Amino acid sequence: MPGSTADELEGMLGQAAALYYRLVLVVGPSGAGKTPALRAVGERTGAPLINVSLELSRQMLDLTARQRTLRLPRLLRDIVENDVDPETPTLLDNTEFLFSAGLEQDPLRLLQGLSRDKTVVAAWNGTIDDGRLRHAAPGHTEYRHYPVRDFLAVSLEAGP
Repeated sequence: MPGSTADELEGMLGQAAALYYRLVLVVGPSGAGKTPALRAVGERTGAPLINVSLELSRQMLDLTARQRTLRLPRLLRDIVENDVDPETPTLLDNTEFLFSAGLEQDPLRLLQGLSRDKTVVAAWNGTIDDGRLRHAAPGHTEYRHYPVRDFLAVSLEAGP
């Protein structure tokens, strides 16, 4: 239920402020309720909700593949820094673009870098199991896995 997930996320905002990486991940498969939870937190806190895939796609439209790889970290930082108040968390949805194999990026590292200067709450399409954060299935070109550390996470199950 988005309301209870939003409550949990809101509670984590204060915890995140005390961490080195002020990063909170909302982890779940497509349809699990990540977007409604982020919207609810945005409405309650006044935090902007940014569609990462849409914003980056717009800004990278005229760039070559190599330019996209090189400029993506700065473009993402500019998107986050352009939001209103550095004390207000930034909510990032539709982060799948960061996993594109052709961009040669480390999505978790990008998000952690953003969260050094402000609290970032980001949707993560994947799972947490056996103490590992995962995106995609092993063998898939976008597969990533990380130990669950240096961030807070809310794990959601797929909806009915």
